[in-house]
Amino acid sequence: MSTLKEQPILPIADPQAFGAVKTAIETSFSAEKVRGFLQSLERRRARIREFEDVLGKGLLGPQTAGEYKRLPDGDQGQIREFYLASLEKVAPELRKQFFRLYAYY
Repeated sequence: MSTLKEQPILPIADPQAFGAVKTAIETSFSAEKVRGFLQSLERRRARIREFEDVLGKGLLGPQTAGEYKRLPDGDQGQIREFYLASLEKVAPELRKQFFRLYAYY
């Protein structure tokens, strides 16, 4: 018997807006675009783990903040978790190159 607990899958209240925001995050962290995304964070002095700041500065796309705000709290929480999980999946060599973005300070 496994001691790991599975998180329950929560239903998405607004699939269209949720999908739009999730796609924007996936695109930003895609292998082809992640370096440019990290560079834009660095230029704008955004802290990578501050999702609302990144979103508010338009770094995930111009309409993404509006779509996110349309989501109910539960969906917003799932998006934040997805974003944080995505930033941890960035290749170690890029994380090392952009160490200031990933540093806790």
